[in-house]
Formats: sequence, C-alpha cells, structure tokens
Amino acid sequence: MNYLIRNAVAIHAEDNPTARDIRIQDGLITELGRGLAPTAEQPETIIDASGCVIWPGLVNTHHHLAQSIMKGVPAGLNQGLGEWLSSVPYRFWPKVTPELMYHAARLGLYELIRSGATTCADHHYLYHATTSPELEEAVWQAADELGIRLVLCRGSATETGSHEGMIEHRIEPETIDQVIDRLDATRKKHHQEGAGAMKKLVVAPTSLIHSSTPDGLRAQAHWAREHGLKMHSHLLEVAYDEVQAREKYHQGAIDYAEACDWLGPDVWYAHLVHTDAHAIERLAATGTGIAHCPTSNCRLGSGIAPVVAMEKAGVPISLAVDGSASAESGSMLQELNLAWLIHRAAHGPDVTTLEQVLDWGTRGGADLLGLQETGSLAVGKQADLVLYDIDQPRFAGVHSPLMAPLMCGEPVHVKHSFVQGRCVMEDGLVTGLDERELTRKVQEGVARMLADA
Repeated sequence: MNYLIRNAVAIHAEDNPTARDIRIQDGLITELGRGLAPTAEQPETIIDASGCVIWPGLVNTHHHLAQSIMKGVPAGLNQGLGEWLSSVPYRFWPKVTPELMYHAARLGLYELIRSGATTCADHHYLYHATTSPELEEAVWQAADELGIRLVLCRGSATETGSHEGMIEHRIEPETIDQVIDRLDATRKKHHQEGAGAMKKLVVAPTSLIHSSTPDGLRAQAHWAREHGLKMHSHLLEVAYDEVQAREKYHQGAIDYAEACDWLGPDVWYAHLVHTDAHAIERLAATGTGIAHCPTSNCRLGSGIAPVVAMEKAGVPISLAVDGSASAESGSMLQELNLAWLIHRAAHGPDVTTLEQVLDWGTRGGADLLGLQETGSLAVGKQADLVLYDIDQPRFAGVHSPLMAPLMCGEPVHVKHSFVQGRCVMEDGLVTGLDERELTRKVQEGVARMLADA
C-alpha cells in the first residue's frame, strides 16, 4: 500500500528540515516536502499528521524478549546482576514453553512498537542441550505477525563455567557442534542478506567470560565471518567480568575478547559499563560498538556506561532496552530519555544533546545492525517511521516540538507507525494484536510458570 502523510508539526529529516509531508511507495520514502499532492498514477492512502511529529523508527539493539514475563520478580528486586540472574531468568528459563515464549515475544514487541521502535535485536539465549527448535520459532513468528524487523542474536552457553544460575538450576549447556549446527539451520531458514532485511541472524554467545571457551569463541567467530554474520554478546556489565577474565585467562576482558577474535566492526556488546581508557581505545580502534542500556544498568545497580567518552573516541553508540526482567518497561523512548539525562547528572548539562541521543537510538542502531537502508528519513530509504501525537496537554507547553517525546518521555501516544512501508500501528493500536487477549494469555502463562517453578 502507498501512503501520503501530510501536515506534520515537524519531521526529523536532516536533509530536509522544513519538510512536513512524506510520500511512501512500495515500502520506500519517495518524497519529502511541503504541500505534497496525491498522485494520479498510483492510489494512495492519505494520513493526516496534524498534531504529530515524525521520527525515524527507533532501533533497539539488545533485548531479551523472554524476560517480558519476568517483570518485578520479588526475589530479584534488590539484587545485583549475579544473584539476580539466578533468582530470575535462570530460575524460569527451563519453564518457558514455546507457547509461553510466543506470548512473551508478542508482549515485548508490543511494548517496543507502542514506544516508537521499528527494529528489535533480541538476544535470545534459551538454548540448552535438549532445547526444542519451536522455542526459537516462536520469536520469529511473533515478529513476523506484528511486522517489526527482527535481528535474532542467537545466544549460547557451551559450559556452565562461572554462571551461578546455570549451575544452580542444572541447565545443561550445548556442545559447540550443536551451536554451529543449530545456527546454520536458522541461517538457512530465516536470515536475509542486505541493508534492508526484515530478518537477520547474529552469532551471540551469551557471555564471553562466564559460559564459553576460547576455542569455542574462535570457532563461532570464524563461522560468523565465513557467512557474513554479525556478532554480539554481553561484556563488562559488572566489574566481576574483569575479575573473572584475569583469574581464568590472565588478561583483561577486552584483551581476552580480542584474543578470541571478538573485536571488530562486525561486533557489538551490551552494557560495557566497566570499561577503562584502555578498553575504550581498543573498542574504538577496532570499530566495536555498544548497546547502551541505561535503565537496566540503573535497575541492577551496575553503573553508567561511559558512552560520552566512547563516542569521543570513535566507538559506535546505540541504545537498547535490555530484558524487561531488569528494566520492567520495555520502552525505547524511556532509554532515550534516560540516556539524555543520566550523563548530564554525572558530567554536566552540555555532555548530551537531544539530537545526539536521537541519533544513537535511530541511525546508530541501524548502522550497527547492518540495516543502513533504515535509521533516518530521506528519499530512497526504507519507510520505517513513527508519528508521535503531541497534540495533548502534557506536550502543550513544549517550545521545541520535534524533540518533545524525547524530552518529556513516557507516557507517549504513537498515532501511526510504519515498517518497510507497512502500517504496524494505526490510530494508536498495534495492528494484528488484541490487547485484552494478549494480557489474558500472558497472565495465564505466568501463573502456569509459577506453579511449575
């Protein structure tokens, strides 16, 4: 379907900042301007964007959709990462069925879409020796039905190592051969090439330090690069990563990653909170990126990733919600708002700008994921965009309307949202999703999971 979106209050289009209208044809932005008229050649659906600001769709570069059904677990509310992992995600991991995973993914993707996201990179790590392939298929199915771009970062653990949660809950890891074979099956079935793909696969061992071996990491890196796939993992979320790297491998975490072929422009890490000057230098020199997760890092008391220093050094920056078991919101807009604020609290009022943070949450993420045909609004780009309705009391006094959603934060009302020119949110409702039915299914699934835990 083709669309003509007209009369926006403002559009974040850097090459055409005075534009108020957008034309979408065959999934692409074909025109930006003012006073655009309907075409006679092709039928168009006219959308009145009065009272709305239009942004590129937000790009979430690190999630755990399975955790959408693990919010606010009492045992983990006041725990740091290590204890929390055992009390929350690893406790429930073996109880997540494919059906429950499907509803968890729908819930997590719903939350992203309603906050303005159009792309999700999900670090899906529910794999063990006897994992059913249906558990992963549930994530692909949910994303396909809701129309969001999905980058599935296929997690893995090939040893229990120092992951207390895996040991405590007796989760049997995969062999490296299982990991590679299962990765290859997913690649052949789902992965799409190109900078405008709707589905991509990423090689993503859950932890470099705690549940992988050096040889296994090198094998995965070799396989990923052989097939042109990107690479992702957690690193330096807490200081314990550095401690373990030095105890187990006699070198710092960043140097260990580099020794295992896990730095480069095709690699990005979630968190990187505890990076020193040397680590930042190696990240910048190799083009290795970060998925900055400020809400989760605050929630677990992990600290504040030094992304301002990273950006100055040349490290690619993106933003992410992390899992809802350690963030509870699942909103990309919240991450933008907190990223704008938290570094100012630490370093002063001029260290982050609105434009800079919006770029992290859009173009920064798209480039990092290899989706360069998205992430900005320009003629020829894929039509991933979101219309925020700011014609509401809480925005009425804002003097900078284009940035009102970022400055004011949640709650926000997305009027319409498009992915590859397909309307995935219409008049404030996620298309193809019954909110009451989703709520009921999730509540029932959580009750069964708790009964089995």
